[in-house]
Amino acid sequence: MPLTVAVQMDPLEQIAIAGDSTFALMLEAQSRGHRLFHYLADALTYEDGRVRAQARETTVQRVDGDHFTAKDPVSLDLGSEADVVLMRQDPPFNIAYITAAHLLERLRGETLVINDPRSVRDAPEKLFVLDFAEFMPATLITRSIDELKAFHAKHGEIVMKPLHGNAGAAVFRIGRDGANLRALAELFGEVWKEPYIAQAFLPAVSEGDKRIILVDGEPVGAINRVPGAGEIRSNLAAGGTALKTELSTREREICAALGPHLRERGLLFVGIDVIGGHLTEINVTSPTGLVALDRFDGINSAALIWDAIERKLEA
Repeated sequence: MPLTVAVQMDPLEQIAIAGDSTFALMLEAQSRGHRLFHYLADALTYEDGRVRAQARETTVQRVDGDHFTAKDPVSLDLGSEADVVLMRQDPPFNIAYITAAHLLERLRGETLVINDPRSVRDAPEKLFVLDFAEFMPATLITRSIDELKAFHAKHGEIVMKPLHGNAGAAVFRIGRDGANLRALAELFGEVWKEPYIAQAFLPAVSEGDKRIILVDGEPVGAINRVPGAGEIRSNLAAGGTALKTELSTREREICAALGPHLRERGLLFVGIDVIGGHLTEINVTSPTGLVALDRFDGINSAALIWDAIERKLEA
């Protein structure tokens, strides 16, 4: 049955269609006969119990520079006029992101939102992962320079990053000599009001950081992201290179532990990051990696996601 799908994401004009996971999801939805609407997160309105968005009916095609057409905006009632909302705007995970999740949560019982906005709000990538600490590297979350210095002394080499950062931004490696440790702590404290995160450095990152895609709690494949020369960051947005890979026994164990919790929370499309058998992040806000995974494994991961969405609607 054709569905009306509202896609909450960043401007379509700005995406790189060659690797954009949301665009792949839109293409697959359109191929199934679903009707697409696009809107920005700041186009949401709540009034008298209804959540609306100024949205444009959109068609998409895989043509660089001519990848979409859109009609004039209309006021779309996301509860009564949409069957599915894809919450796919990019982080940062800030108050605006949290507010959008609160508004979309009002659709519960009327419209299926993927991923579940309450769970997105309650599961920041670097905090939700603490529920699975047995799989993580040694981790510290703090604003205390004394705690940070003690952690560094214990582990020798560490990585510092903002607690709600994304795409590899502001990720720093601190060597055994501790050079710049205090300066970075002061900088982080000035720029961000929340604590920052430090983890024991994992030398295995030079061999890659696996992004594993889970659909409704089940792993469908992975890509290995290898840092560029002189880098520790393997994020594709930070210059990493994607390579074909397979899941190890340890990685399947991690997925099996996470799967039931993801299903229970309504986190249907999730990307987890694993370095050397250690779980570092659980990405639920706007996971990526579908296009590269399909290219390496010859699958259609967007179709697997839509199969899962349609099953939920039929349940």
